[in-house]
Amino acid sequence: MDHLIPGSTIERRLEVSNKTSTARRVDLYPSAAEIKGNKFLFSEGRASNELTEWISITPTGETLPSRKASEAMVTIKVPKTAGPGERYAVLWAENSAPPDARHNIGAVARVGVRIYLDIATGPEFCDFTIDKLTITRDKGGRPKALARVRNTGKRALDLMGTLSLTDGPGAMSAGPYSATPGTTLPPNGHGTVEVPLSPSLPEGRWKATLRLESGTVKRQVVMKLTLPKPGATTEASFLDPTGFGLWSGIVVILGFAVLVAGVIRIRRQAPSRPDRME
Repeated sequence: MDHLIPGSTIERRLEVSNKTSTARRVDLYPSAAEIKGNKFLFSEGRASNELTEWISITPTGETLPSRKASEAMVTIKVPKTAGPGERYAVLWAENSAPPDARHNIGAVARVGVRIYLDIATGPEFCDFTIDKLTITRDKGGRPKALARVRNTGKRALDLMGTLSLTDGPGAMSAGPYSATPGTTLPPNGHGTVEVPLSPSLPEGRWKATLRLESGTVKRQVVMKLTLPKPGATTEASFLDPTGFGLWSGIVVILGFAVLVAGVIRIRRQAPSRPDRME
């Protein structure tokens, strides 16, 4: 992930390891990617886009001995004419075995590193909000939490996190439960992060702490929820973990006290009014 101005050039080192018991030929190349349906999707083969045209890799491939590693240099050169916005690609390391006289089916294995490259002249801005939490339980009794998240920044987000439950029936606690990985929100996008819960959780009211993060951006909300019966859905309500509600109440009380004191003082200082005027 990087944030560059037009005309910039960066270099990054990429390490490739052969953890198999035989030597392997590994080819290195970039390929196009996109965010669609709140998923980071990579293209088949060596598809190109604007970002892949800016990328060069040295070397483009080599034969790695068993249990050995090698480094490659990745250079990204952004043209001065590049427009603003975020681009996506994948750096692939590929090992292939084509069909031969003994095997009529070929095989291709590859592992990759994502690239999120933002082009802008100003500072980058990453943020998101957690707007809603819904709890659903299917007819088989399996519950899950669905968090509605909105990307309020200018960079794509790869969301991960946990949900912890406390103050449940009989003062029970449960979790933390990990969110299902793979939710990627584009800038100004919104989507749902799913957290599978244990089927053994009893129905009733719980206190939920949801923590989500993408890189260095972290957000947390505390809610009160009710685990529903099988086949039902409930919506959690936000609690006030910062104590804002308490302080706002104190401010209102103090404000009323000041108002009353001011009225009493005014009444005490006001001159007496004659019963009639001459």
